[in-house]
This record gives sequence, C-alpha cells and structure tokens, in this order.
Amino acid sequence: MPTYRIDLAYDGSGFRGYAANPGVRTVQGELEEVLAIVLRHDVSTVVAGRTDAGVHARGQVVSFCVDRPVDVTRVQRAVNKRLAPEVVVTAMVEVADDFDARFSARSRTYRYVVDEGRVPDPARRWTAWHVPGPLDVHAMNEAAAFFVGELDYASLCRAAEDKTTVRVVNTAAWRRDEGVLVFEVNAVAFCHQMVRSMVALCVEVGRGRLGAQEMPGIIEARDRNAARGAAPPHGLTLWSVEY
Repeated sequence: MPTYRIDLAYDGSGFRGYAANPGVRTVQGELEEVLAIVLRHDVSTVVAGRTDAGVHARGQVVSFCVDRPVDVTRVQRAVNKRLAPEVVVTAMVEVADDFDARFSARSRTYRYVVDEGRVPDPARRWTAWHVPGPLDVHAMNEAAAFFVGELDYASLCRAAEDKTTVRVVNTAAWRRDEGVLVFEVNAVAFCHQMVRSMVALCVEVGRGRLGAQEMPGIIEARDRNAARGAAPPHGLTLWSVEY
C-alpha cells in the first residue's frame, strides 16, 4: 500500500483544533473529508502534532496509506481548490512504507508571537498575543533557559491520566523580530499546553512580576497550580517538524 506525506499549513482560527472531533469543525475532519472525495474512498491520516483550537501551522506533516498509487500533483491541486486559503497542502510526495508522520518525527519546532506595542496591531490580531510593553527580553531568555533539557513538565502541562509529562527540550529562546517578540522552542515532543505555559511564565518575567530564577522551583513542583496558566492559543504556530 503506497504511503504519502502531506506538508500542511493552516490558519487555526476557525477550527476546534487539528484532531477530528464529532460535531465540531477541525482541520483533520476537513482534510479527511476532502481527501475522501478526491480519492473516492475514506482516508485515515496520522499527524505530527495535534494542535489545539486556535493554533496555527506552517509546517504540519500528515501521512496516510492508500490501496493504489495516486497522482500527487492532481490530489494537491484538488485539495487546495476546496480548502485554500484556510488550509493549504504545500507539498505532497510518496514516501517509504514505514514513514509515520508522528512516530518518524525527531523533533518539533513551535513559534509564539507577542505584540508588545502600546496598542494592538489589527493585522496581527489572529497571530499574536498583545501584551503592552516593553518587555525585558534578556530576563525572558534567562527564564527560557531553564526549560531546556530532559525534565518533568507537569507544572506546565494540562494533566493527562496515565501519561508521562517528561519531555526533552532542545532549545528555547526569545528574540525581537520586525516589531514583535518571537519565542522559538524545539523539542522531541510536547505536552498539552506546554509551549503556551512557557510563554505565560516568560511574559510574567518580562513584565517584572516574576523572577527568572523562580523557574526551577516552578518546574520541580510538578504542580499545574505553580505556573501562571497558559498564553492565548492564537499566538502559537507549529513551525516545522524535523525527520
């Protein structure tokens, strides 16, 4: 059975997350519905990262198997005709039979954008969290450095029964870029709301409401109540998946 990889970008504003969920609009639900029309049979997809409601993707990856070879150019064009510009297949290729968008991935990279302008930028209202600044980026980077490593991130994740909250974070850093603050974090995998919780903590540090040196204690507490909630979802984008 041929296996195919789809590279996917989407504006998550109008979806209740990526994963299919009966009764609500999701990226997976829309994609699989259109693939079924184009390929003339149902398709079950596997995804690299199940983004939450309102979260965007620039470099999401999806894989699926079919019972016969398909014309990838035709399928890509047909799917985009029905779903673009909200959801766009940026590439589609046949891959090795053992490729799995989720389990073959070596790491994922997310970016979060904070607009620290005095007033909100209307052009960024769906893609950035407005936090009137200026924020202390140096202190925010000091805080972010404590997120790197193999740690138990229970304080920064929504609890999931019988699932580990230990993750390996490779890099985490803030930078100013074209008038906004960008947080980029790369990890093997993430827990639910983990990146948004990192952002919320760093913003509190940037505001001077929390010290960067308090991060280890918050992480070691392994208690969701020790953190400062989660940043809004619309500032977050799944930027890339590494294989």
